[in-house]
This record gives sequence, structure tokens and C-alpha cells, in this order.
Amino acid sequence: MQKPEPFVKPDMIFSVTDASALLKNVVETAFPVIKIRGELSQITRATSGHMYMTIKDSGAAMSVIIWRGTPVNFALSDGLEVIITGRLTTYPARSNYQIVASSIEMAGVGAILKMLEERKQKLAAEGLFDTARKKPLPKLPTTIGVVTSPTGAAFQDIQNRLRERFPVHVILYPATVQGATAATEVAAGVEYFNRAKNVDVIIVARGGGALEDLLPFSEEIVVRAVANSQIPVITGVGHEPDWMLVDFAADFRAPTPTGAAEAVVPTKISLVQDLENLGHRLSVGFATKFINLKQKIENINVKSPRQMLMERTQRIDDVTRTMGVIINAKMTDAKHKMEIVARMPDILNNKMLNLRRGLEHMGQMLNSLGYKNVLNRGYAIARAADGVIISSVAAPSKIASVEFADGILNI
Repeated sequence: MQKPEPFVKPDMIFSVTDASALLKNVVETAFPVIKIRGELSQITRATSGHMYMTIKDSGAAMSVIIWRGTPVNFALSDGLEVIITGRLTTYPARSNYQIVASSIEMAGVGAILKMLEERKQKLAAEGLFDTARKKPLPKLPTTIGVVTSPTGAAFQDIQNRLRERFPVHVILYPATVQGATAATEVAAGVEYFNRAKNVDVIIVARGGGALEDLLPFSEEIVVRAVANSQIPVITGVGHEPDWMLVDFAADFRAPTPTGAAEAVVPTKISLVQDLENLGHRLSVGFATKFINLKQKIENINVKSPRQMLMERTQRIDDVTRTMGVIINAKMTDAKHKMEIVARMPDILNNKMLNLRRGLEHMGQMLNSLGYKNVLNRGYAIARAADGVIISSVAAPSKIASVEFADGILNI
């Protein structure tokens, strides 16, 4: 780089403010746009939303300002290697120079892959990649929504393959597929079709490119829009080895835009074959059912009216015999009970006689065991004044009366 000629004369005297303004004008004129690669450190976010940080390498460091509203599509962290695009300027109040960033991107595939893995784990933990969320693709859609660039090769490939296989109505939602606004536009396209409900399936596609170019399809806003879609979504981003985070959230991942078109509709030949196979199965099934029905009809034994009458008569005879047996049994049982009832007076007389005999026997025993019989044999009972029997000479009570067989003698 050629050293510029000095335009300040040695005898010129400037104020501090003038010198600072002159330096600021020189720097901003010489570096209207510059890209700087380095490692971030000392990242702070002001309450205003602006971010301040330092970008450095092994030999120098420079202040960086990212104004609020500047698109940053990934999380900034200390130690992250980035490429910052912006303009150089000075800050006279502190006599330092700084870069005002207009965009920031990751530098190096390693850093990008690390960022993508961390984001993948975060979104997977939220369940956005769960198999249970996957929706089946329609068998034969009538209208397909495509979210991609209208001028890109991806849209042309999709249209060509659809025309070859099975022409259907296609609605394009034009979106940029690279750059700072790509993720927002792609997510908006998916959300539009869900609001309009005018398609059967959605294809999100773009052609191949470097990993940095495909990053919009790994942004959270795109992944969440696809995961929350009520309409099935097919992704066809990049080439076979390229797996973006949106592929994990989609209901079906195709390796390329062309593959997405192939997945969404069948070929005419395959449809014809399916119809022929279906017709063959229907024909075989109908023939089998017809043969089975014919055999059932042939196996039917039609009975004559005379035979049916004889069978009914036989059943009536069986019922009559059964009823006769039951009635005879019940009548026999009733007769037996009537005989028992007829014998009841004799049974009662016998019971009364036995009771009378028992009473007479008990009376005889009472008479034989009573003290009156003892008195009849010449004995007597001495009683005290209170009627207690005196049974011993040593009894303290005096004899008040003596009972004999023929009466009581009071003393």
C-alpha cells in the first residue's frame, strides 16, 4: 500500500476539536467500507439496545459498535471468531478509532458448526424435532406451496420435476434464501400458507452453496415456523450432505429441491400401476366373494312344507310330553301333601295323649317325692315362729308349731 502524501503543513496550528474532526474525516473517507476478521471480547449490551465489544488478534485490538436494529443471526460470545463488515470512524471524546458494524458473520466452519450444534441441542430439548410431531404427507396433493427465491434454480428444478411426474397447481411465496433477511422471509412464507390454508403441502427449498450461505435455514425463526406449521412441510435445501436445522423440524427432508418435488407427488406411471394393482385386487376379491356366496347358496337345504310341518308336530309332541311329566310330578307332590294334611288330627291326638301321660307321670313322681307321704308314715315337722324348719336340737329357735299329716299343732 502506497503511503499518501501529507497535506498538513508543519506550521499549521489546530485546536483539539479541529484536529479530531480532521482525523475523523480522513479515516471515514479512506475507509467507507471495511471487513475485519478477528476474535470478539468484552461484549456488553447497553440499555439502549446497542452492543459494544472489541475485536482483536495477536497483534492489535479495535473497538466495535453494533447499533440496535443491526441484524445479528447468532449469539455473540467472547472468543468467537467473526468477520465484521462496517465503516471505520473515530470517537473524539476518547481519541480512539472504532468500527461501526453493518453486518457480522462467523469466520471459519468450526465456529459455525459449534454454534449449530448448540442451537440444535437447545431446540431438540424443546421437542421441536420429536417424531411424534411429524405429519403424514398427502398422497396426491392438488396445490403445492413453495417458499424459495423466484429467480433461483431451485424453483425451476421443482417446476420441471412436477411437470414430468404429475402436474399440479403451484403457489410461490417469493423469499430471499441468502443474506440478513432470508430467515425472516422464509419463516413468513411458511406462516402465510398456514394462515391462507390454500395449499396441501409446503416445500421450503434452495440450491446448494457454502455452509455460510445456508445458515438462514438454521435460524430459530425458520425452525420454529416449520415445527409449528399445521400444513405438512418438505425441505429441500442444498445437496445430500447438507443438513440444516430446519430439516430436523420438517415433516420430510429431501436431499435436494428436485428430491422434494419427487417426494410430494407420484409419477404418472406409478399411479397407473397402482390403479392396475388395485383393479386386480378388487377383481380377485370380488371373484372370491362370488364363489364363496355361490357355495353357500348351493349348501342351503330347502325343506318341503310337509317336512317342516312334521318337525313342528314333533316339537309340539316333545313339549306335550315334557309338560305331562312336569304336571304329573306336581300333582303327585300335591297329593302327598294332602295326605299329610289329612293325617294331622291323628298326629295331634297322639301328641296330646303323650303330653297327658307325661303330666300324669310327673304328678305321680311329685306325690311320691313330696313330704306329705313322709308325714303319713308318722313323722312330723317342727317349725319356728318364722316358719323355718327346725332340723337340729342345737337350733337357737324355739318350736312354735308342729305339722302332722292331719294338721298343724301350734305351741
